[in-house]
Amino acid sequence: MDEIVTGEAVVLDLPYARFPTRMLAHLIDLVLQVVVLGVVSIAALAGAATASLDSASLSAVLVTSFVVVIVGYPVAFETLSRGRTIGKLALGLRVVADDGGPERFRQALVRALAGAVECWLLLGVPALIAAVISTRGKRLGDIFAGTFVIRERAPRPAGAAYPAAGKGAGSGLPPMDPMLRGWAAKLDLSALPEPVAAAAASYLSRYWQLNAPFRDQLGQQLAADIAARVTPPPPPGLPPAAYLQAVLAERRDRELARWQAASTAPPVTIVPVAPPSPGAQPAVGPVTLPPPRDGGFAPPV
Repeated sequence: MDEIVTGEAVVLDLPYARFPTRMLAHLIDLVLQVVVLGVVSIAALAGAATASLDSASLSAVLVTSFVVVIVGYPVAFETLSRGRTIGKLALGLRVVADDGGPERFRQALVRALAGAVECWLLLGVPALIAAVISTRGKRLGDIFAGTFVIRERAPRPAGAAYPAAGKGAGSGLPPMDPMLRGWAAKLDLSALPEPVAAAAASYLSRYWQLNAPFRDQLGQQLAADIAARVTPPPPPGLPPAAYLQAVLAERRDRELARWQAASTAPPVTIVPVAPPSPGAQPAVGPVTLPPPRDGGFAPPV
């Protein structure tokens, strides 16, 4: 695991990929690139024979094909899929920036150009040496581009469970603990602003990615902030993460019920009223308001 501090001052524990796993992913990409390069080369040779190209033109076509396949393949896939090629996707790997953010096109291009030299021309020897020396398993392309490779499908720590309120927080908000439903039904959520609720939801969604000491501190801060805006207070001994989850789950359930009620309400029929004729008198005469008393505002009767 490697500790990363993002631009929002959030500490993440990201498991970096080991060199054997990266090598296997690279072999998968290598086989695909060789197949594509062979097909392109055969097509270029057939086209050269048909068009009667000389040796210089044929060499230019082959070199261009080599560059497009060897450099364009990783650049296109890593840019469009945010750091994953087919080999990395198969093994659950992803390229990220040094700050934990997504890989950019410039970084993908630098990695691909360096990879053409260290992995193709030099048979991967510089990449192996750099990965052994680097604490994050970086090859030269990662050092130049400011990236490293992480394992997206890293196993969760043994015995880990979502604190007292459900399992996992990575895919949506888990159901509320049934023991808290009676208390949650009495919550007054009218003073809970959307930014605070969004911050709590983001915290729960990244619960197992946060560094443990920072995770506990941030949970306490968010729970205290929400408890100051929401009544009644949480039951004694309720962990911060379970409290946040219960509040957000109740908020979600109420919004869903309100939406369902609005969607099933009968439509309102508006009956048009014909305008009065030009000579008709109004049905109701003018309303005379009493004068204000003591110079203050007097609402109409």
